[in-house]
Amino acid sequence: MKDGMIGLDTERAKALGFTSDKFDGYLWKDRDAVFVSFIVSKRRGNFRELVQRILALGLSVKIPTPLGRMQEIVRKNGYRKTVETTEQGDLVEVWTLSSEARS
Repeated sequence: MKDGMIGLDTERAKALGFTSDKFDGYLWKDRDAVFVSFIVSKRRGNFRELVQRILALGLSVKIPTPLGRMQEIVRKNGYRKTVETTEQGDLVEVWTLSSEARS
């Protein structure tokens, strides 16, 4: 899967189960990770299924600066808090769940 934005209902999105009947928003793939930033799940359980599919493909899930309910999700599900540097040199809190951590 190539790097870049993953829009809803594209072939890359369908491979992840990221479809408009389940979500609003977009994902971003960068190297061996899929970044989840601005998505809204339309039903309970959709996000868990998305994460399981990403991990099954051998990719990590990264969530920059989680807010609200997402903070609870990352803490509860074993994401690891890190700090990464953006291309502009800014430091950003990123919570990561890797496929190795789930094995």
